[in-house]
Amino acid sequence: MFDRLQAVEDRYEKLNELLSDPDVVSDAKKLREYSKESSDIAETVQTYREYKTVKEELNEAKSMLEEKLDPEMREMVKEELSGLEERIEQLEERLKILLVPKDPNDDKNVIMEVRGAAGGDEAALFAGDLYRMYSRYAESQGWKIDVIEASPTGLGGYKEIIFMINGKGAYSKLKFENGAHRVQRVPETESGGRIHTSTATVACLPEAEEVEIEIHDKDIRVDTFASSGPGGQSVNTTMSAVRLTHLPTGIVVSCQDEKSQIKNKEKAMKVLRARVYDKFQQEAQAEYDATRKSAVGTGDRSERIRTYNFPQNRVTDHRIGLTIQKLDQILEGKLNEIIEALIMEEQASKLQDEE
Repeated sequence: MFDRLQAVEDRYEKLNELLSDPDVVSDAKKLREYSKESSDIAETVQTYREYKTVKEELNEAKSMLEEKLDPEMREMVKEELSGLEERIEQLEERLKILLVPKDPNDDKNVIMEVRGAAGGDEAALFAGDLYRMYSRYAESQGWKIDVIEASPTGLGGYKEIIFMINGKGAYSKLKFENGAHRVQRVPETESGGRIHTSTATVACLPEAEEVEIEIHDKDIRVDTFASSGPGGQSVNTTMSAVRLTHLPTGIVVSCQDEKSQIKNKEKAMKVLRARVYDKFQQEAQAEYDATRKSAVGTGDRSERIRTYNFPQNRVTDHRIGLTIQKLDQILEGKLNEIIEALIMEEQASKLQDEE
């Protein structure tokens, strides 16, 4: 492990030299590439440097114990030694996690798709609740939300809503949301007070850059149409809405959120690129899973991952057996407790795979 850490530190030093090189500074592509690589390993290097400093202090404290000391000083050194040993253990565990290969998508923006599934109007209302939950969580992280496409219902829910979240590390925290979310509650439309079970599905896609996924113009069919609101009535007499069809995969994306056709096409293109990229990733993941199954991962979209039980104010994440009696807070976007538990489970799983 320490040979790997020393190699990472050496590379970090080399990158700092390169970032000061006039030839690199004048080359935007290289500058961006080296800056990202430096940023990606900075925490590992800082933690490793702290580890080396604490290790030196630990060796000094051990040497002092071999000297002739008065009882009070010896007790002080022993106490210091105990604290340093504990810190060394913490740093070693952190370094093991930092050396685990990172998901290359973790720092990316995300495109989220929330759809009402089983349960009709109640499922659409729940889809709206999930959208608001993710919006509030994004706001708490300082991320920006941009709606791309929405199909609202008359009761205030959504048959489907697609939105982008722009923010560093958004995918690393939201990738676990992929799957079916189940709600148990008494719907407002239920006069008998019976608890109903409905579901909504969530897809979280990393934004794909043009350099990562090449889509040729000849492979896209572009259709334009007038925007429509709930019930299908026309809300825009201009042909500003855009539908893109990726012919090789059959993936279709529509966008009518903006009044400008150009802006709608730009937004639709982002979603199309993310979906095509995701399709290739899913196929690669399926091959990987055939030989080794990940404990958490991004998960099967059809898998029921979480239940929101309103009568008992309870949320259960079925993948890691986590139950929290704070449903009201979670729907307000306070997702940190769940997300941190899922990240820890993923890290533990990766560490196990490394051993």
